[in-house]
Amino acid sequence: MASIMDGERQFHIKAKKGEVGRYVILPGDPERVPKIAALLDNAEQVAKNREYNLYTGTLCGVPVSVCSTGIGGASAAIAVEELIKCGADTFIRVGTSGGIKLDVIGGDLCIATATVRGEGTSREYLPEGYPAAADFEVVSALADTAKTLCDGSFGNSYHVGVVHSKDSFYGEVEPEASAVTDKLNSEWQGYVKCGCLTSEMECAGIFSVAQVRGARAGAVLTAIWNVERSKSGLPDNITEDSSRAINCAIGAIKLLIERDK
Repeated sequence: MASIMDGERQFHIKAKKGEVGRYVILPGDPERVPKIAALLDNAEQVAKNREYNLYTGTLCGVPVSVCSTGIGGASAAIAVEELIKCGADTFIRVGTSGGIKLDVIGGDLCIATATVRGEGTSREYLPEGYPAAADFEVVSALADTAKTLCDGSFGNSYHVGVVHSKDSFYGEVEPEASAVTDKLNSEWQGYVKCGCLTSEMECAGIFSVAQVRGARAGAVLTAIWNVERSKSGLPDNITEDSSRAINCAIGAIKLLIERDK
C-alpha cells in the first residue's frame, strides 16, 4: 500500500540520509538558520519547506546541520523525528524565552536540564508523570561552554536548571484574556515557587522525541526579559540578541565532537 512516508526524502523537512550531520542545532526561526550556518565550515542549504530551513556544513571536520523548527512543540517534534531518520542523534535547541526566576536577567543564558510539560506534544511520547529531560552530556557541554562566554555581569550570566514549555505564548503574557485565567495564574505561581528558570515553547517536544528515540538533546535559551522582575518593579534588560546562545551551542558541539571520539 502506498504511503506519503514512502519517498526517499522526509515528508516535511525534505532531506534524506547523507544530507544531515549527526549533530544538529535547532533554532525556531527559519531566518536564523543561515546566520548560524555561517559559523560552520562549507555550509550549504539542503532543503527548505514550510517552517523547516536546513543547512549542513562541518565543525572540526565533522558534518553538522542547522534546522529550524518553527514555533511550538508539534512542529519541533516533526523536525527531530525526521532528522533522526536522516541519521542525526544529537540536538541542541537555540531559542529565546521569558525569564521566571528573579535571578534571571534579560540577556542571560538558561541551559535546560528538564522542562515542565505544560504543552500537548510530549503527551504523545511520554507516559503521564514521566519527565522531559535533557541529556547529561549535552547539558555538561553547554554549561562548560557558557562558563567561557559569560562574565557574570548584569545580563551576562548563565543558569542551569528546569525550564517551562507551553503551547500558548499569550497564555503567559496575557493570561487575563483566557477563559482559564485562574488555572494559568495558579500554575505559574507554582513554577515561580519551584525556581523554574524561564518559559519557552519547544523544549518539551524536542526532549520527548529524543528520549523515546534514543537520541541526545539539550537547549540553551536567551532570556529576552523577565516577566517576574517586571511585575516586581526590578531592573531588567530587554534583548533580542541571541548571538551568545548561538556561540554556546557551537562551542558545545565542538566539545561533544571531541568527547565522542
